Amino acid sequence: MNRHVTVGVDGSPESRAAALWGAREAAVRQVPLRLVHAVDWPEAPLVPRPGRENADRWADEALTEALEELRLRYPRVEVTTRCLSGRPAAALAAEAADAALLVLGSRGTGGLVGFLLGSVSLSTLAATETPVALVRVTDEPRGDATTSFGEIVVGLDIHEATDRVLSFAFEEADRRGCTLRAVHGWKLPAAYAYVPFADPANERDIGRSVTQMLEDTLRPWRHKFPAVEVTHQAFMGSAGGQLVMAAAGADLVVVGRHLRRSPLGAHVGPVAHAVLHHAAAPVVVIAH
Repeated sequence: MNRHVTVGVDGSPESRAAALWGAREAAVRQVPLRLVHAVDWPEAPLVPRPGRENADRWADEALTEALEELRLRYPRVEVTTRCLSGRPAAALAAEAADAALLVLGSRGTGGLVGFLLGSVSLSTLAATETPVALVRVTDEPRGDATTSFGEIVVGLDIHEATDRVLSFAFEEADRRGCTLRAVHGWKLPAAYAYVPFADPANERDIGRSVTQMLEDTLRPWRHKFPAVEVTHQAFMGSAGGQLVMAAAGADLVVVGRHLRRSPLGAHVGPVAHAVLHHAAAPVVVIAH
């Protein structure tokens, strides 16, 4: 059974862009779309009833407004709404448990191109194993599900388990009918920092070895998705920085994050952090 796409809606321009992006994604996947709004009310009746009624009315209006726009622009997509009670991050994570994709809106970082992650987005990312797409107002789709899609860039760590990341990236490229570019950033061994005169030939040998490992990682997925055109690049340098540069003209960026909890709070990892703060395209984060 095909699972649905879930979008967090709060009435902001960012959530509107997320809803439109999610609707196009649902249309491409041919699955239902679910719009969700979370109202954070305490268990005890500490808030006066009129205030709660106004907030509930505002939530209903935000969901209804999004629902009406999506039904006009994507009439073939089945769209439903849900209003939840509870802390937004926890409610969104729980709601996304049976979804194929959770889509959230994010503010752009002023003159920069990246994302400004609020506490809700960051906490939701850390609380769910469902793939999460971050979308800004500038990422609002300009066409419908029949519009051609641009390149997808996926960041890989060939020394880690990459199946979940590659599975999402290849499936997405296959359904969109677009090119997939795999990128891996690598660094010289730490011992090279203590060698006064490094041999450039050794660097070239390491580069060739890393490229071969990247090709080996991609080979079974090329066979599984023969219709997907795949390119790959192995760069020497910061993985996050190289991925951001490679994704400059991409339509979508896919990056992984480790499933782990930090005692200091939510943690998405340095590569995902760099991409989320500097990428010029929508980003999907895959927990693995």
